[in-house]
Amino acid sequence: MVIFTQLGVLHVPGSPDDHRHQQSHRADDARPCTMMNLDSTTMVLVLALGNLALCSLLFFFDYGAARAPALAGWGLSRQVQAAAWVLLALGGARVVPEPLALPAGWALLIGGVALESGALWEAAGKPRWRRAMVPLAVAAVLLFLVCYLIDDIGLRNLAALLLLGAFYLLGAGALARGWRGISLLQRVLAIATALLALVVAARGILVLVTPDGWRWLSHELLRQLSSAALYLLMLAGGFGWLLLARERLQGDIARLETVDTVTDVPNRRGFFAMLAPWMALARRPGLPTALVVLDLDGFKRINDSYGHLAGDVVLRHVAGLCKRQLRDSDQFARLVGGEFAMLLPRTGPDEAVLVAERMRAAIAATPVKTERAMISMTASFGVTTIRADDSNVILVQRAGDAMRAAKAAGRNSVMQAAPGAV
Repeated sequence: MVIFTQLGVLHVPGSPDDHRHQQSHRADDARPCTMMNLDSTTMVLVLALGNLALCSLLFFFDYGAARAPALAGWGLSRQVQAAAWVLLALGGARVVPEPLALPAGWALLIGGVALESGALWEAAGKPRWRRAMVPLAVAAVLLFLVCYLIDDIGLRNLAALLLLGAFYLLGAGALARGWRGISLLQRVLAIATALLALVVAARGILVLVTPDGWRWLSHELLRQLSSAALYLLMLAGGFGWLLLARERLQGDIARLETVDTVTDVPNRRGFFAMLAPWMALARRPGLPTALVVLDLDGFKRINDSYGHLAGDVVLRHVAGLCKRQLRDSDQFARLVGGEFAMLLPRTGPDEAVLVAERMRAAIAATPVKTERAMISMTASFGVTTIRADDSNVILVQRAGDAMRAAKAAGRNSVMQAAPGAV
């Protein structure tokens, strides 16, 4: 009898197929019956229980809450893989007939790994790749079933392990997307997944191509390596996903501390963090750095008359207008309410006034469309440059005083701080 499990084709000596397999030079796959069944069944059972444990933990994680598509897809892939390993274990233990358990288990396993790869692409910001993974998984399963029906052990190995390796490599590609901007953990997971996937694929290829093994790389060693690779892929896929999710959550929390959630620009804390190095540079001779503070005229009236949702639309609109007027090296932030600040490196006071005038005109000429009304806006600007003896408080206060002077002069204007102003 031939036991076809995830660890390769296991041949039991003394079966009717024993002589045929020996003649086909695949004696490496014929091992002592008791030891082989124990090793294979134990490993398959470990993989089944491991995936079931991940499914159980995922079930209780954020129970009842709406889940992101990537997390939902990953959870489904783990359920499919767990079912596949359980089916393969039952087939190896003769609980379920092998002609049913083995091809069905392999088909589920290939489909589950394909879904896992699709979930990784979803998490990488490519939902189209996730959707494309469904027809790819169906085609791969059909290809394997055709190879299985041909009833050639080497061909079965080649199809199953090569397809699994290919889908794992696609998942590694998703992890490696945006290589320069990803974390060290994600890079390590991408490299490890790719290497382990190649080990799995090499098992199927070398068994078919080299019946007697290749140099020191025997079929027995390949079997052990591929078994270890599949086990490590389960661990890396499970714990790696959870660690990456925690890493993203920590990044989101850190980002919320310095980024305004309404306008998606730095908040007051983020602005002062950006300001610190420029304050230090102001003590050295060189080109000046300008600070521009603007405040929307009558912004409180908009919130009171149209609601805070309309006020948020206005804030996003103004932030977008202003950012389009700035260079890549310029910094733009929201301080509080309808008050914003701009840091303009290598910019003198006269040039900063021109930038502020351009923004003032753009804001005044572009009404904001909200659900309840078209709202026309104006803004008042205060301009100054960083001095060597400035502190954060004094600098922002001086620009703020100039902005308030612009409001007192009739609003919708730009005022430069006096040279002698504190």
